[in-house]
Amino acid sequence: MKIWLDGGLQDIGSARVSVLDHGLTVGDGIFETVKAVDGRPFALTRHLDRLTRSARGLGLPDPDLDEVRRACAAVLDANPMPLGRLRITYTGGHGPLGSDRGEHGPTLVVALGETGRRPDSTAVITVPWTRNERGALTGLKTTSYAENVVALARARERGASEALFGNTVGQLCEGTGSNVFVVLDGEIHTPPVASGCLAGITRALAVEWTGARESDLPLDVLERADEVFLTSTLRDVQAVHRVDDRELPGAPGPVTAKAMRIFEERSGDDLDP
Repeated sequence: MKIWLDGGLQDIGSARVSVLDHGLTVGDGIFETVKAVDGRPFALTRHLDRLTRSARGLGLPDPDLDEVRRACAAVLDANPMPLGRLRITYTGGHGPLGSDRGEHGPTLVVALGETGRRPDSTAVITVPWTRNERGALTGLKTTSYAENVVALARARERGASEALFGNTVGQLCEGTGSNVFVVLDGEIHTPPVASGCLAGITRALAVEWTGARESDLPLDVLERADEVFLTSTLRDVQAVHRVDDRELPGAPGPVTAKAMRIFEERSGDDLDP
């Protein structure tokens, strides 16, 4: 397996990042996960635009997107596989043992892992912790993911693949690595970015392609929604058949099934929408 680290391809077994890298010591970094089908990345331009937005939000230098594109192409060429998770990580680089940044410049890593197609439906749980819609990192895709690790572990313990958060005012927000949609009276709704959720790439495409509405939704909407589905880079559009102890029989329902079909067709027609 080959990865890209700071300017070139390296063997994954010998590639090294400093133990003083700010991404390791204080979680000072950002990342993107890109779906790659037969060596071709999906929606790469949108992902790189968000990478830049996250860098600016964190106060990191803008990433060199030409280098990132070269790195992605090199890693995909070096590691052929039918379906891959392409991971772009960009950190504050070598720094002191504290929150102040060093002067060495950022670290760029691009790696690829093989993955499989997700099931058509899944189970989710809600968790008691909240997303802070007014936090310094809100809307940024940072490497500070420990909160998600804890929530996802709880979901796994309860036979689910995702955990859903509300925000500080009791509104439905997002999952640990997904956006959430609900169907009410035949209409698709998803929380707005102002709720504190990440502006997901798949979320944006699903809104654009299905006509979904951005709506402030109470967390308990999950108790009465006709259908629920998730979107993310590797899930695409995925139906939910159970929320906590509530079963949603027949998932994917008709509205979700249509959304799944539309997304599959449109994403197949254009790899960089």
